[in-house]
Amino acid sequence: MYRKIMSFLEAWKENEHRKPLILQGARQVGKTYSILEFGRTHYENVAYFNFETNPKLNKTFEENISPDYLIPILSHIAGQTIVKEKTLIVFDEVQLCERALTSLKYFCENAPEYHIVVAGSLLGISLHHNVSYPVGKVNEIDMYPMSYGEFLLAKGEKQCYQLLEEHNF
Repeated sequence: MYRKIMSFLEAWKENEHRKPLILQGARQVGKTYSILEFGRTHYENVAYFNFETNPKLNKTFEENISPDYLIPILSHIAGQTIVKEKTLIVFDEVQLCERALTSLKYFCENAPEYHIVVAGSLLGISLHHNVSYPVGKVNEIDMYPMSYGEFLLAKGEKQCYQLLEEHNF
């Protein structure tokens, strides 16, 4: 299913000044689906970590949040080698692990060759509770529910979608 966010993700991947990406949005708008589909079609593999379904992941970030420390541990947890520029690293429901969010600063500064996308619901609310937010060290985008144009595309109505796009609907 096509989502407009895909073009943004493709541009993000190709940007030589790419930073870890924070994808925010309400619950059930398709954040996880879009990220995993993007990873499946644009990377050799995806290392997916969900802080809601695996709360023990938080312990991984308690001692040290430097990329040199985290990458081998995350590779072990994922059961696959995380390869620079070939693996998409996904932290889902990142609002449940403040230190994972803070680690993005160090990925930006010390290991920009790793492609990381984090997703979360209510991140804006979560971030006002004394969390060290990586200001200036991440790219950010908001994702919204499916638009009417996206719905038309999903239903195979490409011509209708093109008309909507031409008229900025």
